Amino acid sequence: MQKMRANSVDMLNGPLLPNIWAFAVPLMLTNLLQMLFQAADTVVVGRFAGQQALAAVGATGSLCFLLIALFNGLSMGSNVLIARYIGAGNHEKIEKSVHTSIAMSIYCGLFLVVAGFFMSRPMLELMSTPSDIIDMSELYMRIYFVSAFFGLIYTFGSSILRSKGDTKRPLFFLFVSGMTNVVLNLVFVIVFQMSVAGVALATVISQALAALLVCITLTKESDATHLDLHKLHIDRAMALEIIRIGVPAGLQGMAFSLSNVVVQSSINSFGSSVIVAGNSASNNIENFVYIGMSAFTQACITFTSQNVGAQNLKRVKSIFNHSMVLTTLSAMLMGFLVWFFGESLLAFYTSDPAVVEAGMLRLFWVSMFLFLNGILDVFVSSLRGMGYSSLPTIVMLAGICGVRLLWLLLIFPMHRTLTTIYLCFPLSWTVTSIVLGFIWLYCYRHMLRTNGQKEQNA
Repeated sequence: MQKMRANSVDMLNGPLLPNIWAFAVPLMLTNLLQMLFQAADTVVVGRFAGQQALAAVGATGSLCFLLIALFNGLSMGSNVLIARYIGAGNHEKIEKSVHTSIAMSIYCGLFLVVAGFFMSRPMLELMSTPSDIIDMSELYMRIYFVSAFFGLIYTFGSSILRSKGDTKRPLFFLFVSGMTNVVLNLVFVIVFQMSVAGVALATVISQALAALLVCITLTKESDATHLDLHKLHIDRAMALEIIRIGVPAGLQGMAFSLSNVVVQSSINSFGSSVIVAGNSASNNIENFVYIGMSAFTQACITFTSQNVGAQNLKRVKSIFNHSMVLTTLSAMLMGFLVWFFGESLLAFYTSDPAVVEAGMLRLFWVSMFLFLNGILDVFVSSLRGMGYSSLPTIVMLAGICGVRLLWLLLIFPMHRTLTTIYLCFPLSWTVTSIVLGFIWLYCYRHMLRTNGQKEQNA
């Protein structure tokens, strides 16, 4: 238990702000490293394999995330469930949920390897991927999805550690695997001239290393999160609970990704690898805005889950308020900095002025308004921590996917410009945030009323 306390943050007691910071800062560094390593992939390809290779990798991003999003949602379900059991002090259920989570990650990863191999080409064709890059995009995707097997094991394992407040060791594992990825990128692309295949292969090896490190760590834990490989199996009740929470979260990610696939298809419809490359580079830079956003929203969902498990329900509102302020300020600051230094940042990816110009347009209309995305993410994270998972997903499907699809189907054909495409992002975030605000208020009050009635009956 001493080891657990040394690596963990107390989410149930004490002042919230320093505890949220202690939880979130390692996550920020984790997110930063992820962005830097992903950027390194893109920079190496763009600089040493050419514009077409850059466009080929960029054209796969939304598709890869679409296929992985559902299973990443399951890892969130695992995080919520284990955090709740930790808050309640139920060691037996913690142990069952840990082994079920890792077993599910293995089966889901194997499914992704097979699905990625057979679905890559048809989905790229469905997205109207330019003919001069589709072969390279297909090759990249097929190799990349092998890494998804290891990536899911790392993601589920890290979610187990985060559920008890340990965000430091997943950061270390990512640093080791990320540095490995960067070195292998340079070797495979520059020395062996493997282009997009080299980048994908480097990802496979580095993800396998991360998965190995997190599994070794869990097998050495002395508390209820200890992983015994001989006990790996799927407990039906735990799996159903993880699915109940995680599938809606995954569907939310898929809603974002599906809408982005449609956005990518609209961008591809211009038939310009310059525009595709500019969009790819700016999208990569844009991800840096999420560094603080995702750290604070992850803190929100984990802190909320533990306190709901411990029946500290009034503390949930304070967690929400702190998370909302920190997330919004972080997104506004990072969004402005990314746009202000946009041309210099894009120059790392390409020396083509036309690609830089196309990238700057996206940076303005998307990164400057990402704080709206942060607001809706806090609403959703708090709701999921309280146990409401399906409702926010329905709203996200309608508000994000629905609004963007309607915009691109009805407005874009009349005004075929990149600006028209990018306007769908702030519009969909605004509409969805307003609806989710009313829903959060209702659900929070309902939770307090329900708990009050239970205490009276007791």
